Amino acid sequence: MSFVHLHTHSHYSLLKGMITVDELIEQAKNFEMPAVALTDLGNMYAALEFYQKATKAGIKPIFGLDTTLTFGDRKEKSTKHPNYQLILLAKNQQGLENLFRLVTLSHVEGFYYKPRIDREVLTQYCEGLIGLSGTHFGLISKPLLEGREDEALSQLKEFQGIFGEENFYLELVDTGLDLHKTLRPKLIEFARKYDAPLAATNDCHYLKKE
Repeated sequence: MSFVHLHTHSHYSLLKGMITVDELIEQAKNFEMPAVALTDLGNMYAALEFYQKATKAGIKPIFGLDTTLTFGDRKEKSTKHPNYQLILLAKNQQGLENLFRLVTLSHVEGFYYKPRIDREVLTQYCEGLIGLSGTHFGLISKPLLEGREDEALSQLKEFQGIFGEENFYLELVDTGLDLHKTLRPKLIEFARKYDAPLAATNDCHYLKKE
């Protein structure tokens, strides 16, 4: 069964990722992956290079973004509102155009220590996008870890409403952290209880374990 990485960072995820675009494409090809996503932190600097090199290698490029979603107003320079990780993937041309709009707004209007979007612009530019709920910093995982299932359910319903039920996935991550081992069964139980789809990712920042 083929596997496609949907949460992957390149060296354009500054001070975080170490994978070059060339290495990412070569590894995907070696693993016989039909596609691979690139979801850099707060930017899409690699988009053109990624597209050109992936298509040349016969790999389908999936454009994405690892963004910070503030539950306040993106224009408010304050830490009083919680921030959550949200992964966005473009499923068509409209989605790609909306990704570019959102990443631009996150820098021009939402930047406060890091580029941020809010629910207002996400709702405005959600067409053609798939949402993944993120790692333990995500809007579903964080309240689940803290025993706040009612809040997690409220977030699930809200973001299913934004993306559509078929376009919002609970993200299962396994990077070897004890935190992820604790979280995975909680997410699986939560997904089954509320009939939400799951997506397996690895939050890749390095090419190999070594």
